[in-house]
Amino acid sequence: MSTKAKATLLSTTLGASGIVFFVHQQQQTDKAAMHAGVIRDMEQQRIKRERQVDFEMQRQLEEEYRKVQTVSPSTDRT
Repeated sequence: MSTKAKATLLSTTLGASGIVFFVHQQQQTDKAAMHAGVIRDMEQQRIKRERQVDFEMQRQLEEEYRKVQTVSPSTDRT
């Protein structure tokens, strides 16, 4: 093989290897970002469930208090 052919082979091999490496790194970065998004969504859903449970508990307490106490509308108008 001539020197030019060897240089061309070497440069194309290095270029292809570089592209493969870059694409692999980009895929790993994207995968990590997607996983972080899933974790964030799961945390938001957990918080939403906790808030819903708190809301239901507050609603039940309000119903119990309304049974025991009589609440009249305020006559103080501003």
